[in-house]
Amino acid sequence: MEGQSAFVGGLGLGLAGGRPSRVSPRRNRFRPRTTTRMMAPGKDMMADLKAAVDSIKSNRRENSSGPGSVYLVGTGPGDPSLLTLRAVQLMKTCDVVLYDRLVSNDIMNFVNPSARMIYVGKEKGFHTRKQEDIHDLLFQFAEAGGAILRLKGGDPYIFGRGGEELEYLEKKGIEVTCIPGITAASGIGAELGIPMTHRGVATSVRYITGHFREDGDEFEDSFQGAVDKNTTLVIYMGLSNLPKLSEVLLRHGLPTDTPAVAVERGTMPGQRIVFSEFGDFPQKVEESGLKSPTLLIIGRVVALSKKWQQFVAEAETESTPVTEDIAA
Repeated sequence: MEGQSAFVGGLGLGLAGGRPSRVSPRRNRFRPRTTTRMMAPGKDMMADLKAAVDSIKSNRRENSSGPGSVYLVGTGPGDPSLLTLRAVQLMKTCDVVLYDRLVSNDIMNFVNPSARMIYVGKEKGFHTRKQEDIHDLLFQFAEAGGAILRLKGGDPYIFGRGGEELEYLEKKGIEVTCIPGITAASGIGAELGIPMTHRGVATSVRYITGHFREDGDEFEDSFQGAVDKNTTLVIYMGLSNLPKLSEVLLRHGLPTDTPAVAVERGTMPGQRIVFSEFGDFPQKVEESGLKSPTLLIIGRVVALSKKWQQFVAEAETESTPVTEDIAA
């Protein structure tokens, strides 16, 4: 069948070998802690699929019938102590887990040891599988029965494509439940002492994706009306496009002295932070060598952080950004 063929084609990557070898050493924390719980690739991918589905069917409780359920579970910004109780409960009882690049080993340690794990992570320039293939994976396993977890960093419904997976599966008759997670903006804001809103400083917050198609006008559309002294801007996945983002924001009237911060691997060991006034922000971030995942927060609330006050004090004596490394 065409759908089954698509499933098998997507199944062949990232199962027995964990994450692709292209992942750099600094990201080893995000690699699977073990490979024994993953399906071996084998020569016959159809046989692997059939074995996996049959295994789920055989383990289905006698009093259950019909398809299983899919849980879209947000794992928060990375710190396992920020997981919700419901997320941990489901991780301990699930049958199959499809997990993203930003789900750390410390979080994966909560997963049921007998669960089958499938890596479906994405990063710029390299996707282990297309979003359509992920949809099909979820459907094929859910149709076999059991509890299927789709683990995502942050919150599934904030730039996590959870809505697309919900829409696809519900059209197929699969029951879907979303377990919210602490989004990066909230986790990192709490970590640094940066409130997203604050009386007399910011009355609103706007989440914007910094990842756009090259052939579109999304930059102008997304930032039209976004510049407001009373609005905190939080940009996800915007590191590589920061120079262009800066150009657009400045053109729309963002003052060059607006406080800004870039945070790599927020709430995690190895967290790195760069503070700067926005006029110098792209240059300072580039000089610091930050890598993805990095969150950008722009607005007057950034100045409420004690670390911003440190930046201001140091800026009086030298013209370098405040970059903080937190050892693992």
